[in-house]
Amino acid sequence: MDFGVVLQTTPPSARVVELAQQADRYGFDYVWTFDSHILWQDPYPIYSQILDRTRNVVVGPMVTNPATRDWTVTASLFATLNEMYGNRTVCGIGRGDSAVRVTNGRPSTLATLRESVGVIRGMANGETVDFNGSSLRLPWASKSELEVWVAAYGPKALALTGEVADGYILQLGDPQIAKWMIAAVRDAATKAGRDPDSITMCVAAPAYVTDGSDDALAHARDQCRWFGGMVGNHVADIVARYGDSSGVPAALTDYIAARKGYDYNQHGRAGNTHADFVPDEIVDRFCLIGPPEEQLRRLEEYRALGVDQFALYLQHDAKDATLRSYADAVLPVINRPDAAKS
Repeated sequence: MDFGVVLQTTPPSARVVELAQQADRYGFDYVWTFDSHILWQDPYPIYSQILDRTRNVVVGPMVTNPATRDWTVTASLFATLNEMYGNRTVCGIGRGDSAVRVTNGRPSTLATLRESVGVIRGMANGETVDFNGSSLRLPWASKSELEVWVAAYGPKALALTGEVADGYILQLGDPQIAKWMIAAVRDAATKAGRDPDSITMCVAAPAYVTDGSDDALAHARDQCRWFGGMVGNHVADIVARYGDSSGVPAALTDYIAARKGYDYNQHGRAGNTHADFVPDEIVDRFCLIGPPEEQLRRLEEYRALGVDQFALYLQHDAKDATLRSYADAVLPVINRPDAAKS
């Protein structure tokens, strides 16, 4: 199983780069960032610094969107980074949340998302694409290789993911819900004539390693409760669009009944005031909280579901400690090397 970290590009950018370097040294495979250009700093210049100061990690947004950036510019950015640093990028993309809502915009349609995946991936891989009535290509990008992974929750978005994406990003750590959503993506891939095993499955959720005490558990829950509020935005969209006919498990939709709104000024931030409606049960299910043995138990559940990568959000007060704990007690167990001599 691959492991990634998800960082906010909160100033100072040097701290973001430092955490990425730490992850690279500790054996993580991916460094992801939020992409919300008003709430935080633009991630793409920071990717350049990360790639220049690391050796192995792949970088990319979790997630960008088709609305706030011209697709051809996005493709050129990735292809440029690939030329500079040797194909170490991935494009996570979705319909759009904070980046568009802060400017009073709306998430993109699924048709727009589908088209953007083809244009961004095609151009970043040196292919000719149709865009605004023209045939375009990046003639200097013939050696660039970019995968595009789609973040999705609703049934139609999950189907789109199975039909066109190289990877699926599920920003949610509940194994029951993950099982349903991964199955939906794989089923759509099969119906589209694709090999479902060719789609990388990535689960992303906050992880907080504790000493196993009740006090530590309570503190970790409060540090990670924001995540249930963030996920609630997407769930609210699904409920508004489909009502009770979405087919999405009730375990995901029921908890937002007490949701009263959302303040994007506190988006993705521990201790925010708009996540009070999220109960402890949801925090425990959506996030990975507990001592290393509990982290390992949950990760083995994901692996059994066919998850290829776990990306842990570090939006809490134990960033360095969590990275160290994973490096010391989680990664070596999940990815135990073969014996030197048999």
